[in-house]
Amino acid sequence: MNTDPLPIGISAGEPAGIGPDLCLHLAHQSPDAPLVVAADAALMRARARLLGLPYPFLDVADWTGNRPTPARPLLWHHPLAVPATAGQLDPRNSRAVLNALDSLTDACQAGHLAALVTAPLQKSVIVEAGIPFTGHTEYLAARLGVPHVVMMLVGGGLRVALATTHLPLSQVPSAITREVLGDTLAILHHELKSRFGCPAPRILVAGLNPHAGENGHLGQEEITTINPALVRARAACIDARGPFPADTLFLPERLEGSDAVLVMYHDQGLPVLKRASFGSGVNITLGLPILRTSVDHGTALDRAGTGNLDPGSLQAALALAQSLTRSTS
Repeated sequence: MNTDPLPIGISAGEPAGIGPDLCLHLAHQSPDAPLVVAADAALMRARARLLGLPYPFLDVADWTGNRPTPARPLLWHHPLAVPATAGQLDPRNSRAVLNALDSLTDACQAGHLAALVTAPLQKSVIVEAGIPFTGHTEYLAARLGVPHVVMMLVGGGLRVALATTHLPLSQVPSAITREVLGDTLAILHHELKSRFGCPAPRILVAGLNPHAGENGHLGQEEITTINPALVRARAACIDARGPFPADTLFLPERLEGSDAVLVMYHDQGLPVLKRASFGSGVNITLGLPILRTSVDHGTALDRAGTGNLDPGSLQAALALAQSLTRSTS
C-alpha cells in the first residue's frame, strides 16, 4: 500500500501579480511536501527567466499519472488566453485563472490532494471580465455547495475569525444577524476542536459599535443581535464570551486563555493580526469539505517580476496546511 503523503495543490493566482514569483521561490526552497502548482507553464518559465531562477518544475498536462515528490514539484499546465506580463492586468485571462483554481478544488474534493493553498487573486480584473467574484472564500463556498463558511486569519499567536468578509462597511450591520452569528460560532467551535486540537474552545466576540454600543447609547446591535446570539451559542455548549469593545479586545490580559477571536467585519480585526504576524499570516477557510489556506496579502502588482518579494506568508500557508493535514489524518 502506498503510504506516501498526498500532494498539496497550490494555485499561482493572478498571473500578472506576485503569485507566480512566490510559487517559484517556494519550489526552490526544498519543501518537505510534494507540490502540484496549477498555472500556465509558459508564464512560469518566463517569470523564472525574469527573476533569474532555474525552472524547478516538471510540466504535466495531467499530474495524476506523475506523482510529485518533495524534490520534484509538478506544474499542472492550465493555459492562459493571452500571454501575461508582470504588473499588467488582463481580464481575458480571468477565466483561465479560475479554471486552475477549479481543477485543484475538484482534486481536493476527490481526495487526490491533501489541501489547497492559494496565492492571491485580483478581484477587480475578474469582475471586469464579467464574472461575479468577491473573493476566494465566497467562490470556494459556492463551488463546493457550502451555504456558510468562516474566514479566519492565523498568525502572530492569534486566530481571528470574521462574521462578515468582503463587504462595504455600510452593508455590515444588516449582514450581521442572529442566524449568521450562530452559524459562524458553530463552525468556528467545531473546527477549533477538529482541526486545531482545542478540546474546549474559548471564543471571544467583539461588538460592532464603539465601546460595544455603550449599553445602547452608541448602537443597538449588541443588545438586539450579538448578545442574543451568544446566549443561544452558550446554550449549545459553545463557550462564546462578549460582546467586548474591539479597542480593548486584543489586550494580552483579555486574550489570555482564549483560542480565537470573532470580529464583526474585515478591518476590525485583521489590522491587529497583520501587525502581529509581520508578513507571515495565513488565511484559512473554515467549514469547507476540503482544507484551504492562503496568503494574507494581495497581488502586489508593482513587485511582480522584480525579485522584491517576501515569501513568508505563502511559506506559512503551506506549513499550516501540512500541520493541519497531519493532525487530522
